[in-house]
Amino acid sequence: MGFGQRALEGMVMDISFWKGRKVFLTGHTGFKGSWLSLWLESLGAQVWGYALSPPTEPNLYQVARVEDGIQHVIMDDLTNREALAQAIREQGSEIIIHMAAQALVRRSYHEPVETFATNVQGTVHLLDAARRANTVKAVVVVTSDKCYENREWPWGYRENDPMGGHDPYSASKGCAELVVSAYRGAFLSESGVRVASARAGNVIGGGDWAEDRLIPDIIRAFQSGKTVSLRSPNAIRPWQHVLEPLHGYLLLAERLVKEGAAYAQGWNFGPNAQDTRTVAEVTEKIAALWGDNARWSVAGGASEHEAHQLRLYSGLAQSRLGWRHALSLDQALAWTVQWYRAYQSGTGDMRALTLEQIKRFARSESLP
Repeated sequence: MGFGQRALEGMVMDISFWKGRKVFLTGHTGFKGSWLSLWLESLGAQVWGYALSPPTEPNLYQVARVEDGIQHVIMDDLTNREALAQAIREQGSEIIIHMAAQALVRRSYHEPVETFATNVQGTVHLLDAARRANTVKAVVVVTSDKCYENREWPWGYRENDPMGGHDPYSASKGCAELVVSAYRGAFLSESGVRVASARAGNVIGGGDWAEDRLIPDIIRAFQSGKTVSLRSPNAIRPWQHVLEPLHGYLLLAERLVKEGAAYAQGWNFGPNAQDTRTVAEVTEKIAALWGDNARWSVAGGASEHEAHQLRLYSGLAQSRLGWRHALSLDQALAWTVQWYRAYQSGTGDMRALTLEQIKRFARSESLP
């Protein structure tokens, strides 16, 4: 279903650009990938998904019937170089959005080799396949705000700050950024393939059931009537609805195709300063929205190292891409709670609700 020109009123996307466009999307079975698959489908794009099986049970990919509107391949191993290259050639991809990743900090402590293999070598394989395919025009590689060397600064990191990473996940994302830079300079610029990286803050929204992630942990506890236990209540993160950075990825891909090398670089997509809040503040807001005597407490015991504060400065995306936030943190949390409440009721059509939230986001409207 298409949204029509009015659906993106006030935003800077050219929706006609996406109609019929061949898009190769890795990680389409994940939380962010499922949301982006539905958005691209609604814009009329021809989406080819390439990913592992959905990472959780339940999962947004199945709950929202994402596969109904796309072609896809489910793989056992994302590091299979030849299979990836063949899939890109077969689809005749014009645009690649690379989102497949091991995306959890705490899991990276237990699976460091797998994390580096997926996040670093997987990016190498993707970019090498892109340079050998004669149809690819643009690649957006999604990394993370955690790619920066974290110095616990009280201000936002900018695109020219150094890469780093204390934990294996963060380091793998910093490495992926270096891979992007190397392939862009050594191979892709000469071949006419424009590649950019996108670094987003902490995303929230309906349909996330990942382990050791704040919003899913909160929702699981509240749905079962339990007290949610917070590891780091004073940790500060750049919270935003999942559709905010996805909008940025689409804008960036469009500019890469239309205007080329001027946009082939790293980009931050983070929330406004007032929406960079502590874990405790976000939990308190969700508890108030959820009701039913929802409660939280502070967990005891030692835990793996995680950064105390992360902030992103997104002035570049705002000034050069025209990217803006459509939702405040309070609105993003309200949309998220509405989604999970509908799912919990067992009576909602979650595909329809997810598409409706995409449509309302595109119109920059607030839900009641």
